[in-house]
Amino acid sequence: MFSKLFLSRYFSKDKLLYEKIKSIYGFYPRNIFLYKLALRHRSVAIEINSGIKVSNERLEYLGDAVLGSIVADYLFKKFPLKGEGFLTEMRSKIVSRESLNKLSITLGLADLVQYNTENNCQSKSMLGDTFEALVAAIYLDKGYKFCQSILINNIMLTHFDIEELISYQLNYKSKLLEWSQHNKKKLEFRLMDTSMKGKKKNYKVTVFVDNTELATSFDFSIKSAEKAAAAKSWEILSDTSNRLFPEASPAIINVSKN
Repeated sequence: MFSKLFLSRYFSKDKLLYEKIKSIYGFYPRNIFLYKLALRHRSVAIEINSGIKVSNERLEYLGDAVLGSIVADYLFKKFPLKGEGFLTEMRSKIVSRESLNKLSITLGLADLVQYNTENNCQSKSMLGDTFEALVAAIYLDKGYKFCQSILINNIMLTHFDIEELISYQLNYKSKLLEWSQHNKKKLEFRLMDTSMKGKKKNYKVTVFVDNTELATSFDFSIKSAEKAAAAKSWEILSDTSNRLFPEASPAIINVSKN
């Protein structure tokens, strides 16, 4: 006897989308509407009532948080002896907009996302944003544990070479300086506190842009604390759903090997 889900999938007008999701992620959706919404860019938002328009922006916001949590948990367990600075930098490399854009192209999302082609609305972050929105769709449709399993086994272990990523030496402090100069912003790394942790000095460094606090990190050397705080700050400035300086150009880094 055919299941209700099978029948709805087989005879649905969205049959091709069901198959695309299956080919990309390895499972069939339950609530196909979530995935259709995740693939709808704000340039083609649908007005539902009282002037309210819906697109994948809210899903992108949620997906960013879910993805960050899953990647952080994966790295925390994979590298039990590594410090905060290393883990933060590795997460930044994986979830950077450039990285997610390239991943989305590899997965074939460029052929699925809907956007206004007439007005050239495709932004530099559109494909990465779409990937995050789809993460949220999976999470809402199947739950956190299922979403975590899919992202780790079908995405992370398949499309990322962790050892190769470790070899990339990204200077986030230098990138922050370039970004601040380009956008005429005042960048500061402030040593906020020094304390003893056992027999070692522990340094607290905070990054400020135009006197707005971005991120803080602790380490046993000022240089390491600055490095970790810079990586955190870059993540914040790269987050297109929650930018503190909307008038500034986005912080996008290329993690490709030269």
